[in-house]
Amino acid sequence: MSAPTPPGAKRHFPHGGDSWLIHLPLWLLVAVTLFPIVLLVMNSLKPDLAIKADPLGLPRTLQLSNYPEAWKTAEFGRAFLNSIIVSGATILGICVLSGLAAYGMTRLKLPGADTVASYYLLAITIPAPLFLVPLFFLWARLHLHDTLPGLILVYLAVFQPFSIFLLRSYFMGLPTELEDAARVDGCSELQVFTRITLPLAKPAFLTLAVVIGTLTWREFLFAVTLLQKYENMTVAIRYARFSGLYLTDYAQQSAGGVMLVLPVVILFLLLQRRFIQGVVSGALK
Repeated sequence: MSAPTPPGAKRHFPHGGDSWLIHLPLWLLVAVTLFPIVLLVMNSLKPDLAIKADPLGLPRTLQLSNYPEAWKTAEFGRAFLNSIIVSGATILGICVLSGLAAYGMTRLKLPGADTVASYYLLAITIPAPLFLVPLFFLWARLHLHDTLPGLILVYLAVFQPFSIFLLRSYFMGLPTELEDAARVDGCSELQVFTRITLPLAKPAFLTLAVVIGTLTWREFLFAVTLLQKYENMTVAIRYARFSGLYLTDYAQQSAGGVMLVLPVVILFLLLQRRFIQGVVSGALK
């Protein structure tokens, strides 16, 4: 048993004075990642002429009017509402469907569960543009083209395999003793899932909500292919069409970019601790 360290004594780390060399790649990665975001925020606070004269310079005067002007010019109000509807419905549907599917594959011992898991793994490897054209004609025949429910169904199908694998890996590490005790007490499988498994897997579901919310909020390929009406466009499409054909206001465009990424950043900051806990727990289990 080692003696306790005196309060005034210095602790010696294994790497000594060279520990900053270990963290140097991380700091470089942080700088490279944050530089575009910082530049975007800086340019959103400058006049358009100042950006064209010195795009990397600090703002001399804060022009906060870029944000309301960009919101009005791009008509972000309806687009934000559409994106919130699509993202919220997709997150809810993914959590329900993927949670039930992952629970069935790990707890019910269904025949062919490994084959289904292999099929989902294969579905993850298929690139999305491969089935974009047949999906467009199929959705046109089913009258789901240019509708938000049609886009939500596509997102549910596209993000389902990844979501099932994420929850399945987490469920496989959960203890089954509490579930067995609930079954002995007379709970049905649905009650076991909602009252026992779901509270234990809350970090995994929150992680899944952050990932799916980010993917659907910024998704562009399916949205621009399936949505044609101006009132049905999501915020990603509206921002892509924000630039003028012959004239571009970089100040308003930067302000629009900040408003585009701000909801995702807020969502991640609110659920950051749960997100990291879910990712690490899923990886270890």
